[in-house]
Amino acid sequence: MVISRSFRDRWRPPLSLVIALVLCIMLLVPLAGIVFFRVYENQLIQTTEGELIAQSAAIAAITAQNLRTFGGQDLQIGPVATPQAPYSLETLVSSTRRSTKEPGGAWTPQLPSLDLNKTPVMPARPDPIATDQEIHPAYEATGKAIEQVLRDTQKLTLAGFRVLDLNGVIIAGRDDTGLSLAHVAEVKRALAGSYSSALRERTVQNPQPIYSISRGTSVRVFVAQPILIDNRVAGVVYASRTPSNILREMFLKWDTVFWVLAFVLIATFVVGFIFARGIAGPIKALTERSLKIGRGDRDALKPLAIHGNREIHALSTSMLDTSRKLFDRNDYINTFANHITHELKTPLTAIQGAAELLRDAGTDLSDADREKFLSNILSDTQRASRLLNRLRDLARADSVEIGGACRLSAVLAETRSRFQSIAIEESADCELPLSAENARIVFENMIDNSIRHGAKRVTFTPQADDGGVSVLVSDNGEGISAGNQDQIFDLFFTTRRASGGTGMGLGIIRALLKAHHATIEMVPQDRGAGFKIRFTNT
Repeated sequence: MVISRSFRDRWRPPLSLVIALVLCIMLLVPLAGIVFFRVYENQLIQTTEGELIAQSAAIAAITAQNLRTFGGQDLQIGPVATPQAPYSLETLVSSTRRSTKEPGGAWTPQLPSLDLNKTPVMPARPDPIATDQEIHPAYEATGKAIEQVLRDTQKLTLAGFRVLDLNGVIIAGRDDTGLSLAHVAEVKRALAGSYSSALRERTVQNPQPIYSISRGTSVRVFVAQPILIDNRVAGVVYASRTPSNILREMFLKWDTVFWVLAFVLIATFVVGFIFARGIAGPIKALTERSLKIGRGDRDALKPLAIHGNREIHALSTSMLDTSRKLFDRNDYINTFANHITHELKTPLTAIQGAAELLRDAGTDLSDADREKFLSNILSDTQRASRLLNRLRDLARADSVEIGGACRLSAVLAETRSRFQSIAIEESADCELPLSAENARIVFENMIDNSIRHGAKRVTFTPQADDGGVSVLVSDNGEGISAGNQDQIFDLFFTTRRASGGTGMGLGIIRALLKAHHATIEMVPQDRGAGFKIRFTNT
């Protein structure tokens, strides 16, 4: 199936779109890196919070069990905990794995809530302070019982744990037992019965260059998980940990990093390919073609293999078309110059010869011979004058003003007054898409040709044609022989040279009609000659 040029041109991208596409791709490369770092770093934060929640929940359960053992019915307990919105199983597992709720009630998981893009980073955690609050014996015994559990857990998880009583006093963890953290914001919320987490600045001693490119390494995640007994606050598990280093995670996730780098390389290749295919390649090919055309290489007029975007395609097409027309025009001028030189040389040579004979013979030349030579000079001068007049008409036809309109009948009425020796008829009237002056030049040259070939009548027959109008011009003259039919439109071809024919009439007609996007062709006739002039609406 052959695809039309207009359809192909419609889908050629314009240069502005190519540039915009390249800029967008270039923006995607650093943007993809930034997005990757931000998303992955935030994921590390949330992963750290999720791990601390799980560890704190386990420690809170162990602590609550010990408090029940050591405290009994006399255990002091804080306020009722703020209830969490329940989560159904449908929100936690795939919809294809439906199951019933546990007998104990709805699922109430604590999901990570920290976000580097939304959660403000608070100052470093305040130091514990001294307090007058006394630690209840049950809490003190519980602290000693779980102290080793906290140390063993910290060795494996690298997290820091402190267990606080219902007043915010530390009962287990590190060396600050007996001091209070009740003044810390997240601890206050946990003592009121709500889970709380926070991002706080982390002070780094002798920071390495890695800290300058990763925001996550300069913060520490803090989680305050209430210890609940019968849905009342009995204390707080206060845990903290620094998120994992992003470069370390990237090393561990080398396959993910590989695909990110592959995306960058592919994007770079796409950008290079777009430039090479859409801009650089066609421009280079067009430059080489223009240099070859300048050297006269006609093979360079072939269409480019790759046209690129819409603007470069239009530029290359117009340049090649213009170059082709210049080559044709150059051939036309060379051929025309050779013909006109030959046509003018004949009468000028005859004039020169006759003048030299008149000069050399002097008084020895008879009056009859002198009259003969003078007549030849006048005849050749008239022929040269006709050639020059025809050349002027041809030049006017090549540079005629395009446009206008006229009626066939009006042009022929004016033409009849100039040709009294031939009958000019029209079978119907019509409007022609050229000016009256240009139409007169065409028709007068055709009528003059008919007279020179012995015609006594010329008939103009307008006809409706697809997309325009045509006019059939026929005469009853001698007609055109089969051997001359292929040459009648060639400049300076004539069979009436002896009677003053120049062979330029039909050439002038064709040039003028071509300027108006019209054509002329010979039509076979039983008698005389016939020509069809076809005008289109384009």
